[in-house]
Amino acid sequence: MTTQSQNPIAIAAVQPNHETIDHERRKLLVGAATGLAAAGVVNLFAIRPAPAATNDEIRPFHVDIPEADLVDLRRRLGATRWPEKETVADDSQGVPLAMLQDLVRYWQTDYDWRKVEARLNALPQFITEIDGLDIHFIHVRSKHENALPMIVTHGWPGSVIEQMKIIDPLTNPTAHGGNAEDAFHLVIPSMPGYGFSGKPTTTGWDPQRIARAWVVLMKRLGYKRFVAQGGDWGSPVSNEMAKLGAPELLGIHVNLPGVVPPEIFKAVASGNPAPDNLAPDEKRAFDQLRIQFAKRRAYAQIMGTRPQTLAALTDSPAGLAAWLLDHGDGFAQPASAMQSAVLGRAVNGHSAGALTRDDVLDNITLYWVTNTAISSARLYWENKTNLYLPANVPIPAAVTAFPGESFVAPRNWAEKAYPKLIYFHQAEAGGHFAAWEQPEIFSREVRDAFRPLRKAT
Repeated sequence: MTTQSQNPIAIAAVQPNHETIDHERRKLLVGAATGLAAAGVVNLFAIRPAPAATNDEIRPFHVDIPEADLVDLRRRLGATRWPEKETVADDSQGVPLAMLQDLVRYWQTDYDWRKVEARLNALPQFITEIDGLDIHFIHVRSKHENALPMIVTHGWPGSVIEQMKIIDPLTNPTAHGGNAEDAFHLVIPSMPGYGFSGKPTTTGWDPQRIARAWVVLMKRLGYKRFVAQGGDWGSPVSNEMAKLGAPELLGIHVNLPGVVPPEIFKAVASGNPAPDNLAPDEKRAFDQLRIQFAKRRAYAQIMGTRPQTLAALTDSPAGLAAWLLDHGDGFAQPASAMQSAVLGRAVNGHSAGALTRDDVLDNITLYWVTNTAISSARLYWENKTNLYLPANVPIPAAVTAFPGESFVAPRNWAEKAYPKLIYFHQAEAGGHFAAWEQPEIFSREVRDAFRPLRKAT
């Protein structure tokens, strides 16, 4: 998520002929709704067709990708037509051929989708219709009393798979060095056009509309007060939730904040030098933004203007993998954690953290089996808001600046963009995919960020 008007991540479902995903998604739905009581237990029902959603019905959801789809995936991987090797000795032309070929060989012969499918099905998952669209979400309630409900939004090229490692640390903090009073009830939805959620068939599903849908979702689940968290696209969605004036929303936490002062943004976008009066942390952020604008925005510009042209991503899994792996920065941040995970070693000193090669393939495979490469990309096209400029959030807000983010937000920028800033911290490790890369650090940050709101209510 790195563009002047757009931002970004996604996940997966079913698709026998890669054209019937919506039909197959319905086949995955389980029985009749079990209501909120089922929200805290694992779904063990057999899969059978479910009736279409009506009004505020909440239906249990179970993942079972047809074996034929996985066989077809492996066939396509084996039939990949490769380009010639890059003409440079580094990653300046994109994902290196040898790296991609090695990943594809592993994906075809050794990777097992059923492992992550089982982990997903061990979590309570549901579907509900909001504003005419099916929304998939994970809903895990804490065993601790007075747990704070929180909705967590992923980005691109991510999905709910990004957040799976933070579920236990946040719902069961006592098992991870935290206190019972820091517990959360978690709601983790798939954004429209991503993963197992429905694909919009008309325009209009931008961050503002998603924000409205998330408030509806939390209220439908019976939560009378809650908070929101987001990184990547989840940040602008959370910002927009904060601007709706919903009295139930107590505050937000973001890890890619909208904070860039207009004069700084203008200088970066025009290629002008940095103003002379910048503090060291502001100059560092300026330099990071300048590199981003000069070298790392092409993918976002394509999706923001011509997403349908990327049709080849729905036909070639190897091509899809290359597209999702590279944020235009190769072995630098923020893509470096994924590259390090794929290679099994740190690249340019950037650790993969908790990320593994299988983690990366879980996410890529989800995009493939749900055929959501194009539907997820359209969010860039839909967005018409500058995601760098100050968010001007009117409610309590918290910001964590991770060192591997596309730019590290200075505190004074955050204080101006979030006038009711209740927490700001620069974490010691982690990057753009913070929850995925450093789940323990991320979970600690979220606990610390919302502690002031717990004390105030």
